[in-house]
Amino acid sequence: MEIPVIKMDELHGEKRSETLQLLHDACAQWGFFWLENHGINEDLMYKIKGLVNKHYEQSMEKNFYNSETAKNLGPDNVVSNVDWECSFMYRHQPESNIHDIPELVRTTLPEYAEEVIKLAERLAEVMSENLGLDKDYLKKAFSNPSVGIKAAKYPRCSHPEFVMGLRGHTDAGGIILLLQDDLVPGLEFLKDGRWMPIPPTQGNRIFVNLGDQVEVISNGIYKSICHQVVPNKNGSRLSIATFYNPGPDAIVFPAQKLTYPSQYRFKDYLEFYSTTKFTDKVSRFQTTKMIFK
Repeated sequence: MEIPVIKMDELHGEKRSETLQLLHDACAQWGFFWLENHGINEDLMYKIKGLVNKHYEQSMEKNFYNSETAKNLGPDNVVSNVDWECSFMYRHQPESNIHDIPELVRTTLPEYAEEVIKLAERLAEVMSENLGLDKDYLKKAFSNPSVGIKAAKYPRCSHPEFVMGLRGHTDAGGIILLLQDDLVPGLEFLKDGRWMPIPPTQGNRIFVNLGDQVEVISNGIYKSICHQVVPNKNGSRLSIATFYNPGPDAIVFPAQKLTYPSQYRFKDYLEFYSTTKFTDKVSRFQTTKMIFK
């Protein structure tokens, strides 16, 4: 199976309808996809990756390998409750922690965050459109979105069979946009009951996955998917994940247009079903909701 690839520039022009459908299918059937032609400055992407790698090498790597977890890892010390990870978190909005992050990235991370926010907002608009909602629905539902960036390295590991880089989980928030390593793999997503490796980034693609709140707001039409990181024997993997999440005071609930009808008699549904059996299920539920208010 090939991971869906969405070319953002094709949302304008002759391929708009086809691209909207590709995006809808990716959100509904996969919960993750690649983005190409996304508009984020490529020089900025290279710069932020280089700075995070430099900070890791100068200030994090030695301390990590001197930790008890790293020194004792082996057959007699299988680690199940700790992640093989070095990271720091930059909170961009609503309240910034700019003075708590490494000085090396204090200028570039905010610049990068602003670019990714624009991309996340464009995605939120077309996802809302695909769900049959007003194009600003998701942005409004997020109510002053909070944005943060987790910059992480998953260090080279001599015994990857005894530890996880990052344990399996779904993301709690909204839309996650990942800039990752060009060479070292490790990210895996659960697809149809099997762990599917996500290859290293090629050509400045951005990898996107959906969080739990998008699944809730879409009434389960769009999916958040469990994922994990496995460490690598041959290299350290870079991950720069931007989280475009609901604001802390946002009240999250399924969009009213997408909820099932509150109640109806089964025989009435069957009568309606007999004339709509071969139509789209989601459209049928939406129509049923209007008929049986």
